[in-house]
Amino acid sequence: MAYTPQSPNRSRKDDETTSNRRLYNPYQDLHHPAQTLYHLPTQPEFLFQEEALAQRRSWGENITYYTGIGYLLGATAGAAQGFGSAVKAIEPTDTLKLKINRILNGSGHKGRQIGNRCGVIGLMYAGLESGMVAWRDTDDVVNSVVAGLATGALYKAASGPRAAALAGALGGVVVGAAVAGKPYLKRYIPL
Repeated sequence: MAYTPQSPNRSRKDDETTSNRRLYNPYQDLHHPAQTLYHLPTQPEFLFQEEALAQRRSWGENITYYTGIGYLLGATAGAAQGFGSAVKAIEPTDTLKLKINRILNGSGHKGRQIGNRCGVIGLMYAGLESGMVAWRDTDDVVNSVVAGLATGALYKAASGPRAAALAGALGGVVVGAAVAGKPYLKRYIPL
């Protein structure tokens, strides 16, 4: 039962009828040591057994993850590049306010540009990889490498077949190196 505020003009009769009530104390059952209060599980909990058997993210989680990571890394790299070009473009006659404005505009503009590009690449890669897993009904290195090849080729498809083939090869090599280097990364850097 929760505490109810009393009006200032309550009569004595109202107090007599409610005298058997007690105020709610949210801390009444917390007579345990802190170690038992914060005993959290160390493994993920699943509602269904089928979820526990799957060792990969769902397609929606995959798309969200790769798009977000791509945008974040691209925006950070673009902001750094924009910062560098804005610092080089500062003129000796610029005031402090103008210098700050130039740096913020350059960082924001380049950060958005490169962040959007990398986000789209992450979105395409995640969609293609999830599609390959669903189509082949297996999750292996081939799916990742083919998704990298297709992502690079599709991203540069408007630039012509030569640029698309080069970008596809680059995408496949980058994803292949990332997949091959993941066990070594886990060995030396605990994630």
